[in-house]
Amino acid sequence: MTHFEQAIERVIGGLEKKSLVLNPEEKRTVAYHEAGHAICGWFFKYADPLLKVSIIPRGQGALGYAQYLPKGDVYLMSVNQLMDRMAMALGGRVSEELHFDSVTSGASDDFNKVTRMATAMVTKWGMSTKMGYVYFDDDQQQQFQKPFSEHTAQNIDSEVRRIVDEAVTQCRDLLTEKKHEVGLVAEELLKKEVLGRDDLIRILGKRPFEEDKDFARYFDGGKSAPPPPPTEGGDGPAAPGGAVASRRLLE
Repeated sequence: MTHFEQAIERVIGGLEKKSLVLNPEEKRTVAYHEAGHAICGWFFKYADPLLKVSIIPRGQGALGYAQYLPKGDVYLMSVNQLMDRMAMALGGRVSEELHFDSVTSGASDDFNKVTRMATAMVTKWGMSTKMGYVYFDDDQQQQFQKPFSEHTAQNIDSEVRRIVDEAVTQCRDLLTEKKHEVGLVAEELLKKEVLGRDDLIRILGKRPFEEDKDFARYFDGGKSAPPPPPTEGGDGPAAPGGAVASRRLLE
């Protein structure tokens, strides 16, 4: 079981970089960044269940990551699920804002994911009342000849900004309310470097939502190993990606 989990971690985050030594200030920042993701994943109803959070450097520039378990096979995503996922992705940066005088460059990959999801909601999935039921391809070969007017482009920009701002507000409201809990998780990360689900239950209590039956059976000992993680890719509802995800820092 341990070897299986280690293999998943290597696929998600890459090899441990034991040669990469962070100074205490950087390590503290990473801990609070990842704690922000963890708290969002724990307390957002439509977020995928959190399995583990780590501040051990891995792979190419990954100073920490949070690992999630998908709720079975998911082929469609609702607005609620997408908003929780975006708010969860922003948890690292918002946590930095709430706990430090200045923020770092560590959230660029999170911003990329959030912007792509919000853009797809507006231009592909018909989730913007203002834009309606439209589909605009993001073919890079047409970057100098868009299939819509400048006015439509401005509307797309404003709707993407609105959705991202709503996700930021959702995230900030939760992390402000749970600021003490963020600190508890971060300080425990600084001591242990890796926290599993049992650690999070000890610190935060059980998630305030009913767990998926397959997820509960696995952690109750009914399964010998978790299902393999899906590959992250694609921006359509049929392949939402990111159910098992690494939050990369300092890309």
